[in-house]
Amino acid sequence: MKYSKAIKPISYLKAHASELIREVSEEHKTLIITQNGEAKVIVQDLETYEQTQDSLALLKILAQSAKSKKEGKFSPQKQAFKSIRDTVKDLYH
Repeated sequence: MKYSKAIKPISYLKAHASELIREVSEEHKTLIITQNGEAKVIVQDLETYEQTQDSLALLKILAQSAKSKKEGKFSPQKQAFKSIRDTVKDLYH
């Protein structure tokens, strides 16, 4: 994506809101809205936003896993699954 075409002043957003929302939604675009010449907000379709949030959540999980492994805070697979089975068994019995 070329950011030079994705930057719009807030006045443009105000004057063309309906058109911009349609464009952003249909074409999965991301727009940068400026106010007084400074970038202030991002406008993007909901699907793209949700995908970004999912990606960030996965990255956070990976970072936490790497940190736990580095600190020695992990269990072998068999032990981890046994612990999960025991927990589930305790919940339902």
